[in-house]
Amino acid sequence: MDALAGLLDGPRARGAFLLRMVMEPPWSVRIEDRAPICLMSMTAGEAWIVPDHGEAVHIAPGDIVVVRGPDPYTVTHAPELAPFALIGPGETCTTLRGEPLSDFMDLGVRTWGNAPDGSATMLVGTYLMEGEISGRLLDALPPVLLLTAREWNCSLMPLLDDEISRDEPGQSVVLDRLLDLLLIAVLRSWFSRPGADAPAWYRAMGDPVVGPGLRLLQNSPAHPWTVASLAAKCGVSRAGFARRFTELVGEPPMAYLTGWRLALAADRLRESDATIEAIARQVGYGGAFALSAAFKRVRGISPQEHRALGTTG
Repeated sequence: MDALAGLLDGPRARGAFLLRMVMEPPWSVRIEDRAPICLMSMTAGEAWIVPDHGEAVHIAPGDIVVVRGPDPYTVTHAPELAPFALIGPGETCTTLRGEPLSDFMDLGVRTWGNAPDGSATMLVGTYLMEGEISGRLLDALPPVLLLTAREWNCSLMPLLDDEISRDEPGQSVVLDRLLDLLLIAVLRSWFSRPGADAPAWYRAMGDPVVGPGLRLLQNSPAHPWTVASLAAKCGVSRAGFARRFTELVGEPPMAYLTGWRLALAADRLRESDATIEAIARQVGYGGAFALSAAFKRVRGISPQEHRALGTTG
């Protein structure tokens, strides 16, 4: 399991919000849905992403943008335009005064906009649920990530464009998986750019000593790892492994393992009905008490409180 697969192979899109937005200028939409992450790609025309804090980002056909939430932003034909619509939590659509717009803007299956033949078309995919495992990766991204058509070429885009307006059995699951694949493709291209400021753990995956150690921890978190056993597996001394791991990753091996185990546990607490005892053993703790102690020490709340937040948030 490589770095991206390891960190994205947990909370996958489930009932993600996907649509084709079709607009005729002038248009401007305010986004306040507090979604953790949204992908947008122009297929025709142009648009601007305007965060509340930061510079506006221009997108053209073939470009793709990842916007990291939950901060609000505006998607618009021109940066100076005032929004006419507001997207709120649960993907509700209203005017800025709160008047419903959904029926007015509905153009068919997963198609939304102000004109059926508008000159600007954008594919939008929004993750509605924050996933704990991907947090380490998403925290390394800028608020607005742009890959231009010159920087990447993904065969998934025509497929998503074709599938997004289909109304067939199981279509939501098909679109969820396509969105997952698209996110991984975007992040792989982003981190692989020349001079990319990739997070330390991602760069460390390519190290001949630390890379194998990281993969051991990610693939087998429940194993009773020690620095000595990891060093032996990697063919180096205990002191040498610990020093190099800390230099490249930014934290000691056991601290990284603790964070990874707790991220896995946090995800499973929200995404499954398994008992805390069962989850504890799945991620490498001796039982519910040991997991609870570590969880509260690192995250400040108990596993029970974390699970409750996931069901009410």
